[in-house]
Amino acid sequence: MSTLYDKLGGAAAVDLAVEKFYEKVLADERVQHFFAQTDMEQQKKHQKDFMTYAFGGAKHWDGRPMRDAHKALVTEMGLTDSHFNAIAEDLVATLVELEVPQALIDEVVQIVGSVAHRNDVLNR
Repeated sequence: MSTLYDKLGGAAAVDLAVEKFYEKVLADERVQHFFAQTDMEQQKKHQKDFMTYAFGGAKHWDGRPMRDAHKALVTEMGLTDSHFNAIAEDLVATLVELEVPQALIDEVVQIVGSVAHRNDVLNR
């Protein structure tokens, strides 16, 4: 049985999606300030690694836990549900632009938009 990672097109598809996604995020006035001091090349690498893992393309996640990675954004910069929603909208818009079938977009949203994931990112 193929993974969501495989269905999306593997490494090349994830790489392209992450590049396009961050173009949208950095142009999005609702969330761009969270990335003002971010090494975007490193950020993109982390995102590619995370998506590869989350979508079944890797067995292990070697990055920091979501709570740790986002704690300062919550406590120092006021990251909230509205920001999480904006990021999710930018991700969906990216997938639509890349002509990913709706059924696969729904799978992506189910994974990255889950309550557990949201609560980890927002440190709840």
